[in-house]
Amino acid sequence: MDWSAFALTLKLAVAVCALLVIIGLPIAYWLAFSRWRGKFLIEAVVGLPLVLPPTVLGFYVLLGFGPNSLLGRSWASLFGSPLPFTFQGLVFASVLYSLPFMVQPVAAAFAAVDPKLVGASSTLGSSRWSTFRRVLLPMSFGGVVTGIVLSFAHTLGEFGVVLMVGGNIPGRTRTVSISIYDQVQALNYASAGKTSLALLLLSFIILAFIYGWNRRSSLWAHAR
Repeated sequence: MDWSAFALTLKLAVAVCALLVIIGLPIAYWLAFSRWRGKFLIEAVVGLPLVLPPTVLGFYVLLGFGPNSLLGRSWASLFGSPLPFTFQGLVFASVLYSLPFMVQPVAAAFAAVDPKLVGASSTLGSSRWSTFRRVLLPMSFGGVVTGIVLSFAHTLGEFGVVLMVGGNIPGRTRTVSISIYDQVQALNYASAGKTSLALLLLSFIILAFIYGWNRRSSLWAHAR
């Protein structure tokens, strides 16, 4: 069992989820309530990772932040090292790749909130931030939890994008999925089987938590 790869993967998943909460909630809010006619273009951009091969996304991240690009040179001058083949590069690519798994369920939860409640809060003098914090967020909490957990689970199993952007550097960019691939390539099926089983069980627990949470939330809503 490659415990260093497991630790790195968990660290990556936590970092990605934290950033997606900061980035994804405002995007989901805008998508849920914006009346701009071209909103579908933003929705298409956010949803691209759902249909785009991860190697394509990884290739464009490498191209955009390579040593010959303006962004790449700017990043290297600011932080002292290039973005590709670093843990920061993994985080950046994983945030892009997992963005729809956060934004879409949260946006759907925001849109499902009764607009009369939001309007009543505004009528009573609450600011947009206060309305979001006291009305919208609590009533959409199930969707937010779903987005966080799905993003976490999705990051655990990433392969193509992390291999393209991070490579396979032990202790720095080697995640669980890449470790399993290496073990299979080395014909070490016993170790690959143990690692795969651990990842399978963890993914199952995460999905069971989501479905259980959603079922309980649905029962509570009907009970009210």
